[in-house]
Amino acid sequence: MTTYQDQPWLAQLNDAQRSRVRPRPSVLHAFRDAVAATPERTAVAYFDGRLSYREADELSDAIAGHLAGHGFRRGDRIAVMLQNTPHFVLALLGAWKAGGVAIPVNPMYKAGELAHVLADSGAVALVCSDHAWGEYVREVAADSAVRLAYTARDRDFQTRDDPRVLRALASAPVPAPAPVPVGERVGVAAAEPPTAVDLFAVASAGARPPAATAAGPDPDDIALISYTSGTSGAPKGATNTHGNLVFNAERQRVNHALPVGSTYFALAPLFHITGMVCELSACFAAGGTLALAHRFEAGVVLDAFAEHRPAYTVGPATAFMALMAHPRVGPGHFASFRVISSGGAPLPPALVERFRTEFGRYIHNGYGLTECSAPCASVPPGTEAPVDAASGTLAVGVPAPETLVRIVDDGGAEVPLGERGEIVVRGPMVVPGYWRRPEATAAAFPEGELRTGDIGFMDRGGWLYVVDRKKDMINASGFKVWPREVEDVLYTHPAVREAAVVGVPDAYRGETVKAYVSLRPGASAEPGELTAYCRERLAAYKYPRAVDILPELPKTTSGKILRRELRSRTEPA
Repeated sequence: MTTYQDQPWLAQLNDAQRSRVRPRPSVLHAFRDAVAATPERTAVAYFDGRLSYREADELSDAIAGHLAGHGFRRGDRIAVMLQNTPHFVLALLGAWKAGGVAIPVNPMYKAGELAHVLADSGAVALVCSDHAWGEYVREVAADSAVRLAYTARDRDFQTRDDPRVLRALASAPVPAPAPVPVGERVGVAAAEPPTAVDLFAVASAGARPPAATAAGPDPDDIALISYTSGTSGAPKGATNTHGNLVFNAERQRVNHALPVGSTYFALAPLFHITGMVCELSACFAAGGTLALAHRFEAGVVLDAFAEHRPAYTVGPATAFMALMAHPRVGPGHFASFRVISSGGAPLPPALVERFRTEFGRYIHNGYGLTECSAPCASVPPGTEAPVDAASGTLAVGVPAPETLVRIVDDGGAEVPLGERGEIVVRGPMVVPGYWRRPEATAAAFPEGELRTGDIGFMDRGGWLYVVDRKKDMINASGFKVWPREVEDVLYTHPAVREAAVVGVPDAYRGETVKAYVSLRPGASAEPGELTAYCRERLAAYKYPRAVDILPELPKTTSGKILRRELRSRTEPA
């Protein structure tokens, strides 16, 4: 009998993909190899601006030197709260060169959310946009351990000033903070906020990085503290090591086999683990060019595709929905791509087929979490994911040779292939735990194996299917309803652009099913029509008893639809 230990998924991989990767110690090592091999190749493209590998190396050296010169030491934490701009890349490299730990922070965070991250991580340095600093970050930093603050202007490193995404505001650089006396440490919270310094000015100053960190980090050193979305309780910081990141980066390079020097377009935000690993880290592991466009705006992204001719991108399903809905979109925008991937949110089968029909490109599904440094399963290039006949669920892919994915019951025992249970993952990409949370670490990583909280199953061919989050299951009169199954049916309706299903209180059933949808441009549908459509295709206990049509569904900045926000607005049915 085939079992998980037999790794049935290996049959879906070619010889190169089945080979075990031997990554370098860190993404920084990979970046330095690219600097040595192709110093004048473009490392970062930002609208009409270009930074070569040599220039990016020199600018990030200066940031590392400035950090070290002002008391930043090995193991210190720096929060990087930026959109997809060159500053993000340079600050990240500079932090690693100084021996530090980066904390990617969503720039959409409000004051309370940022305060939690700064307090929990003990960050002593921070980088943010100049307008965020002036609006509220300065005050938040004053009540934290932050001693070094850097601001970034979105319009640096380019001259196009696209008004669709770049603000017209521009602040003058402010003086650098005074050096910390030798022997003192950055640390105790201050009564006054630190004085901010312009990051562009620092990078241009030419300071040298500390000699003590010239060799680069070790694989077991923490590279990132990545805060989870906090759907249950306060966000926790996953400790992604340099080894975690570079393994998945190298695995991406091997699996995709893109031409040398290919362009990776950052459709996902770099502060999200998908963008950090599948875009930035994978790009540098391959010595490619990372193309940035500040933040997602469908028209800007399509223009960037036409300008940069990328070979690879990855983004959530909602981003592809928005691109498909743009009035100017055409097959030519996607002609240069060798691989298009989706991650971070469920990918409906109907969207994959609609995208292929309209643009001639297949979207490769993938699955991962912050705690496993982005992907732990993906659809290999050259193959297509099967759709489960019983549920209509699209497979998320197959694991890598070094990865063991199992399905277990509530007691932790393996269930047979084909049966549903919790997905658990073991492999080189799984983080060692949560930052300063030993109890949460013990619960989520028993014996080093990640319990994902996702319900899924694996077929006999090794294809992994994700049904839904364990906590999102709807109990209608004792019957289990998984929102994904209902959403996948809604996505087959020609008028539906986005769909999200939640459970709402019901006096008779305990819970019942409610759907929220947005419609495609120019399309029309009534709630009753959508209910009837689902009733024809689903068991009686599964179809939505209520449908609300909204102009847009609420999402995170990484593109995940916020079911919890929709759930909070529901009234008893």
